[in-house]
Amino acid sequence: MLAFKLGSPPPPLPLPSLTQAKKCGRFGVFAGKCKTGAGTAGSDGGFPPFLPKEVEKIKDPFARSLAQRIERLPVKVGFSESCIMSSCVKPLIQSETNPVVLLHCFDSSCLEWRCTYPLLEEAGLEVWAIDVLGWGFSDLERLPPCDAASKRHHLYQLWNSYIKRPMILVGPSLGAAVAIDFAVNYPEAVEKLVLINASVYAEGTGALARLPRSVAYAGVYLLKSIPLRLYANILAFNGISLATSLDWTNVGRLHCLLPWWEDATINFMSSGGYNVIAQINQVKQKSLLICGECDQIVNYKQVVFANIMSHSTKLSLCNCTGLGYNCMFFASPTPSDQLTSNKVAGANMMQRLHCELQDAIMRLIPDCGHLPHVDKPSSVAKLIAEFSQGDCH
Repeated sequence: MLAFKLGSPPPPLPLPSLTQAKKCGRFGVFAGKCKTGAGTAGSDGGFPPFLPKEVEKIKDPFARSLAQRIERLPVKVGFSESCIMSSCVKPLIQSETNPVVLLHCFDSSCLEWRCTYPLLEEAGLEVWAIDVLGWGFSDLERLPPCDAASKRHHLYQLWNSYIKRPMILVGPSLGAAVAIDFAVNYPEAVEKLVLINASVYAEGTGALARLPRSVAYAGVYLLKSIPLRLYANILAFNGISLATSLDWTNVGRLHCLLPWWEDATINFMSSGGYNVIAQINQVKQKSLLICGECDQIVNYKQVVFANIMSHSTKLSLCNCTGLGYNCMFFASPTPSDQLTSNKVAGANMMQRLHCELQDAIMRLIPDCGHLPHVDKPSSVAKLIAEFSQGDCH
């Protein structure tokens, strides 16, 4: 196994040790000034002025620290007359290996990486955390189109302007669909893919794209509500307290408080969203799939273990690398099996995603929910670091 300390020494921030990183919410506060850029990020320990004032109420020290480093970079896109001031967290170091670029889930922000980002930097990696167009903290006062094609083009222009090297592109949940769509359309920009609890088999936003605007706005208003976001946190994480869940809810909905968030979200939903099913087998990059064992949103635990529990299930082998035992998958259950329809569907989804990718390996993280990069940051950081160095056995 590759040692986790890689390449350059850690950046000049007091960072948590890897042995601490079981749940980011359990760490103590770490202090220290963050490197800023062009006066747009926070200075003297403060927050950037473009963040909603509610950021001051967040208690999570990792969220507060990463929020202080968010800045906006001008990105010129063909579908807008002016540059889009695009929010991201820039790396403190430049490494010899290609940079790691972190995307986020549906309707989220770069703050999603608050726990894993410092560990990746501690490993000596050059790391970007980028807000996908339409979400996060970019300035969208002059609202651009926020459909999948525009998100892809915006990400390419940001990469072409600032990163300029093939990247290890990381996408969790719907961010995996963003990553696949980008990698297929701009293969020269992506060296490898990391897909975390990938949500890639939805056929776009479906009927939501045809909702009357008044109904759509009512639904979007509900989407940013505290009760709904709190419920999503309960589904996404295992074993966190109510106080932590409430605080993480405030972190997760902070970007929703920007004045253009409703319009940008409606624009995306009405455009049809992401449908990358036909693109999956076009991905040529080596890919790492990271799966949370206890994911209640994309249920990989059922996928892997459902048929193990059935003695009459026949085993079959897939011709790609897998869970450390030659990618052993489980064939369709016999009539005597008493598996639920959800378990059968999950197993089929697992086999389909893993085998449709041309060159993929998969790792399962035990006792982990839908967001391993928040729930188990040390495990995710270690896997990404090893995979970026070509040593993820």
